[in-house]
Amino acid sequence: MIATTLNDSDLIADSELILRPDGSLYHLGIKPENLASKIIIVGDPDRVPIVSTMFDDIECKITGREFLVHTGTYSNKRITVISSGIGVDNIDIVINELDAAVNIDLHTRKPKKNHTQLEIVRIGTSGSLQADIPVGSFVASQFAFAIDGVPYSYESDLTEIEIKIHEALKTSFGWLRKNENFYTASCSQELMDRIASNCSKGITATANGFYGPQGRSLRLRSVMENRIEQYATFKIDDLRITNLEMECAGIYSLASMLGHKALTLCVILANRASKEFHKSPSASIESLIRLVLERF
Repeated sequence: MIATTLNDSDLIADSELILRPDGSLYHLGIKPENLASKIIIVGDPDRVPIVSTMFDDIECKITGREFLVHTGTYSNKRITVISSGIGVDNIDIVINELDAAVNIDLHTRKPKKNHTQLEIVRIGTSGSLQADIPVGSFVASQFAFAIDGVPYSYESDLTEIEIKIHEALKTSFGWLRKNENFYTASCSQELMDRIASNCSKGITATANGFYGPQGRSLRLRSVMENRIEQYATFKIDDLRITNLEMECAGIYSLASMLGHKALTLCVILANRASKEFHKSPSASIESLIRLVLERF
């Protein structure tokens, strides 16, 4: 996605760029010096130390709410790992404050003249919609779509390739065609080529909930159950909808609008087609973490 950003002469008010008394960003608690240009996002705060224990050293640890930040080095690469919690609403906080740390002067409260580009990789877990993508395998999201509407809070437009995928999805699924908050976003192809060369690739459906929005019925009957099955039949060129999760589309849209690179890689924990669930996910998650650290 592409968007309009503020000029470097624009002063950002105290109520818009909120800082803690120590000058750090309001939710994440970070200052510019705490942040590396290579960033790994995980959902679960407990997964942050799983990543950082693989670092050669850790220079800082910052905690605030569900946001846990560790920065250190791995094979001479400075890397930050941060937890986002669950959902695109949290992603809106994380991506905006990561960008603010490097592209806004927190003292003058003005955007910097020289833009710093971050590389952002989400390491997550996901459910596969395709029977031939087994539990324990890795899926890289080439595109993602969602109905949360967060990007439409900003002056944004889809790119040409995003429009193509967007229109194909709308043509195939009436409930998307009628939803004004529906959007599509794409990954950084450079990160995809560098990190995910041997992973399954496809389109990711980013859900705005875990139960009903992902077709799960507990006491409430979900109307999405058949829609999940229908998603699995979609195809455009050589792309199909491979998996379902809760953050990817938000990361892709916000990162691209702010001029950053982003990629999501997920371990498949559940196969929705075969009704299987991974019996020992920890080993697969650690393997994906090591893959990302080596190739980042």
